[in-house]
Amino acid sequence: MAQKLWEKNVQVNAEIDRFTVGRDREMDLYLAKYDVLGSMAHITMLESIGLLQPDELKVLLEGLKKIYVSAERGEFVIEDGVEDVHSQVELMLTRDLGDVGKKIHSGRSRNDQVLVDLKLFTRARLKDIAESVERLFRVLIAQSNRYKGVLMPGYTHLQIAMPSSFGLWFGAYAESLVDDMTFLQAAYRMCNRNPLGSAAGYGSSFPLNREMTTRLLGFDSMNYNVVYAQMGRGKMERNVLFALASIAGTVSKMAYDACLFSCQNFGFVKLPDECTTGSSIMPHKKNPDVFELTRAKCNKLQSLPQQVMMIINNLPSGYFRDYQIIKEIFLPAFDELEDCLQMSTYIMDKIKINEHILDDDKYLYMFSVEEVNRLAADGMPFRDAYKKVGLDIEAGRFTHGKEVHHTHEGSIGNLCNDRIEDLMEKALSGFNFKTVEDAEKALLGR
Repeated sequence: MAQKLWEKNVQVNAEIDRFTVGRDREMDLYLAKYDVLGSMAHITMLESIGLLQPDELKVLLEGLKKIYVSAERGEFVIEDGVEDVHSQVELMLTRDLGDVGKKIHSGRSRNDQVLVDLKLFTRARLKDIAESVERLFRVLIAQSNRYKGVLMPGYTHLQIAMPSSFGLWFGAYAESLVDDMTFLQAAYRMCNRNPLGSAAGYGSSFPLNREMTTRLLGFDSMNYNVVYAQMGRGKMERNVLFALASIAGTVSKMAYDACLFSCQNFGFVKLPDECTTGSSIMPHKKNPDVFELTRAKCNKLQSLPQQVMMIINNLPSGYFRDYQIIKEIFLPAFDELEDCLQMSTYIMDKIKINEHILDDDKYLYMFSVEEVNRLAADGMPFRDAYKKVGLDIEAGRFTHGKEVHHTHEGSIGNLCNDRIEDLMEKALSGFNFKTVEDAEKALLGR
């Protein structure tokens, strides 16, 4: 069994090792290349304050770059008996370079090491999510503009209510994603602060240059107070998961609508044939399994912030091993949400809409408010107009043309999609992805 970073003369019991390591080897594979990036910035700073010699820095950076490439290619593994990604990286350096590999840990703890790994990982994955959300947004806006003149029933209490349109339906989800993107940007800003140098939560007696590592890693700023840097563990994950949950809520509701509207009882939309599945017994079936799974996965994602809260609630300041379990909840969430976004974007781009829904007179009563408003506009008191139309419906005398003339902002005839697009552009411009990309490229010499 490989010796652990913290082990001295006594080896830990094998069952205790199994229990305490848990799924860390599996989870830490998500963090491998980010652990390398953090180490590269850290040792560059160590050389600047005299804790490494220039020739030592050179060989260590070369060794770390090789490990980064292996992680990028998916070839990095954490060996049996090695506790975590930090131990594996140090072990690989020491094997290749000798004792100089043991010098990379000066001035830091595994606590701030995993903190910086998580932040580097998270901001990269938030960029992926933001790009996926934008792609879905563009499809929804395009479909809203394309079908802005096609009416459909609107519902309250699942009862036919008032006229809506496919322009409104697609556009509503587009605007919902704008709010989600704003939330995502806030999560990104909270994430993009440097905890490196906080060590175990109480700083270091070495004269660390935290401004330097902040700049090298492209962070907006640092977590200044070293105690707060450690207290941020769990809080960052919870806040990010709330942002992911907001997106998941939008996608889940949209998936539910699409499932409902595609069933034969509604027949408002038709999902792409290649995105439906069949029945083992009923030859006619075309099931909306993709959107049903999307709905379930997104509902599961919405539970994750609460799971993290249940782990971190009532912990005092300082580090606790409880935080380790958060990785199992947090790290896989990005892939799952991104998968749902990609599926949803494909289907919403290919979805076919029924342009003749209102040919069926069962939807006639959704124009009742239009008639009430027409009578009120002609001078009849609104309450009298409401009563007259209600009595006409009960007597079977109600008729109305199947068209509407809505002109106010955000209505059927004035979707304001250009303004919604402006809001999305403002939300997207609040991220500083370019700064981060440039910093990481400079660190890797690319």
